Amino acid sequence: MNDVNLGGTSPTMERLNKIFKAYDIRGLAPQELNFEIAEAVGYAFAVFTGSDRIVVGRDMRPTGVAMEEAFIKGANRAGVSVDKIGLCSTDMLYFASGHLNQPGATFTASHNPAAYNGIKLCLAGAAPVGEETGLLEIKETVAKYLDGEVAFDEARSNFDNREVDLLDKFADHVRSFVDLDSLKPLKVVADTANGMGGYVAPAVFAALPFEITILFPELDGNFPNHPADPIQPENLQDLKSAVLASGADVGLAFDGDADRVFLVDNNAAPLSGSLTTSIVAKAMLERSPNSVILHNLICSKAVPEIIRENGGTPIVTRVGHSFIKAVMAEEGALFGGEHSGHYYFRDNFRADSGIIAALIILEQISKAGIPLSEIRKPFERYSASGEVNTRVNDALNVIAFIKNAYDGRAKMSEMDGLTVDFGDWWFNVRPSNTEPLLRLNLEAKSPEEVANKLAEVVAVISKAESKG
Repeated sequence: MNDVNLGGTSPTMERLNKIFKAYDIRGLAPQELNFEIAEAVGYAFAVFTGSDRIVVGRDMRPTGVAMEEAFIKGANRAGVSVDKIGLCSTDMLYFASGHLNQPGATFTASHNPAAYNGIKLCLAGAAPVGEETGLLEIKETVAKYLDGEVAFDEARSNFDNREVDLLDKFADHVRSFVDLDSLKPLKVVADTANGMGGYVAPAVFAALPFEITILFPELDGNFPNHPADPIQPENLQDLKSAVLASGADVGLAFDGDADRVFLVDNNAAPLSGSLTTSIVAKAMLERSPNSVILHNLICSKAVPEIIRENGGTPIVTRVGHSFIKAVMAEEGALFGGEHSGHYYFRDNFRADSGIIAALIILEQISKAGIPLSEIRKPFERYSASGEVNTRVNDALNVIAFIKNAYDGRAKMSEMDGLTVDFGDWWFNVRPSNTEPLLRLNLEAKSPEEVANKLAEVVAVISKAESKG
């Protein structure tokens, strides 16, 4: 038998190390993430949770049905029954986990290209599963399963799988976050990029007074029109053109599993994740004053300023849903936002939801009676570089070099990578979890200063690489 350990010395563990990421499981399907592994994950997850039932869903990717069936077979071999919700967005899976109080799994590779698939997992009540909250233990059991080291108790293999339709309940839940009577007949364009937004958005918006145009609503995991990755500006072009051509009030761009949303205003100008976080935070504080609001450390300095101005208490967190959800639970936070388009809500089982955030923005436009292009102005106070990625040989060594270069000149934090704050400008560098990249985000008072400071920091990174 292979010597299985978390160090990755066995051939089986080496295979698994390629697809087990910080927050989920993801890889080329079925070359890297195959049906045998999906079955093993189903077994391992069922054993890890200790639950009698788990809820399972999938997105529209071509391998999803077979992957789901294999996963369910594995869960059943552990004596665990499955509630099958079928097609779902990831935030619908989180809702199902919270609503049914069951651990959950959904097959999705989010914004990744068509050749990929993946598995996102959560515990009962949509509690996160990541490297620090169970994923490493699950990986170890998966390796044992694949290597034939698991003994099955066939007497436990009694199960009661059932199909559960939760789409309407999810739509009602999303709508509960706004005052429906305040909504006006806005013109909305939603680009769902052939992803799961094309399934959930019509259900959510059906009973609302909006004039909705959905671009690429057909569920197609081959993404024939453009990638379902709205954080990339080129993937917003169809949405921007449609907003301008139709005179829409707002455009919504969902990623493949529809847990994230990016917006463009009535002039087709994109809103950053920080800007959306600020607008939603203000709206949430109007409803629940004096609440705690979270933001990750990549968000604009404008975010905590606006939270304080509206009577809230801002708390900064590391990047990533497992960290944010944990802090939300500890602090009883009302809402949390990330620069990457993830928005978390206490009353959504502390899980993220793109469509809840989108609906809150639509409510704010309805109430304000002015265009989003005007609403956004008080929230935009600084200029940002966006994420700048540099391929490096050793990200930690480069970060250490940068720390030394700026030592004594600025405030520094190592909460997540390295944040260097000069007061009127700041930057953060973090290693990628999945690639040999260093991720740089920088903010300053003006676009010109951003350009100047960005050149300075990139030069330091290049110098660090040259010294090897």
